[in-house]
Amino acid sequence: MNAPLNTTTKSASPIDNPQSALVRLLKAAGDELRVEILRALSTDSFGVLELCQVFETKQSGMSHHLKVLANAGLVCTRREGNSIFYRRDSLSASGEFSQLKAELFSSIDALPLSPEVAERKAGIYKQRAEASRIFFAEQAGSFKQQQDLIAGFDVYGPQIDELLATLKLPSQQRALEIGPGEGDFLPYLSKRFNNVIALDNASTMLQKAQAYSEQQALNNIQFVLNDTSYCSQQPNSLDCVVINMVLHHTPSPNQIFADVSQALKTGGALIVCELCEHDQDWAKQACGDIWLGFAPADLSAWAKEHNLYAEQNIYFALRNGFQIQIQQFTKRINT
Repeated sequence: MNAPLNTTTKSASPIDNPQSALVRLLKAAGDELRVEILRALSTDSFGVLELCQVFETKQSGMSHHLKVLANAGLVCTRREGNSIFYRRDSLSASGEFSQLKAELFSSIDALPLSPEVAERKAGIYKQRAEASRIFFAEQAGSFKQQQDLIAGFDVYGPQIDELLATLKLPSQQRALEIGPGEGDFLPYLSKRFNNVIALDNASTMLQKAQAYSEQQALNNIQFVLNDTSYCSQQPNSLDCVVINMVLHHTPSPNQIFADVSQALKTGGALIVCELCEHDQDWAKQACGDIWLGFAPADLSAWAKEHNLYAEQNIYFALRNGFQIQIQQFTKRINT
């Protein structure tokens, strides 16, 4: 997952100069472990303790390496409640040594992670996913009430349907909703597409969505208990994918975009309804959130990485201090 790109790094001191900054950057990149850390942070963000687990390193040592990388402008931080997450610094066209950083990152990304590091990194995702799955299994009965404290479906659902009506899709044959919750949006998809897939990795939530669909007499919905790796089994087969208020629950948002891109037809659409970046930490405990929203640039960057390009966007504020974004992306193949 890339955690959000709207992040901050330590500023250079007033007496700093380009030569010192360049030396600092080269020194930061001149260590094998730091190179591997940068490789691991290429698409995802991790807390210090998670990185200690991935690299089997003591916290004091990992903190030192991250400080060196931050001082060189190679990593940035984001606060998620009481936790600090690190990711690679986003590249700015006008930033200092931006071309050198881009070439450095490109070279690093060409290097494979060691099998051991890749396995431990995958273990972090599993831990995050399991924590989310347990939350929904235990809170299925009260989740909707908690979610409504942030944004009720009636606030954003009709607007997504209006956006759907404007799309020129390859066909109206097949759509998928990731994390349908209790199924509120399934009637909208059911009326627009011949076949609809409701995909969720929490059986309790999927059962609620199925019960609601039966109540609404929807006869073209297929319910699938799986994560988004299911999409890799459906290459180039979907006209539209909808993700409503789900990304902030996922262990790796970037991976969601990667999986969805595989399943979409060229010209197909991905619609993401999501919270904008916020600082209301109570949402983690009350609603099982992993991430406190995302900057719009996050979504666009992850999407573009996987041949999904921004087309339309809608923003609206809520009374309780949250802001919602609805982003529509279209799959295009680079030539």
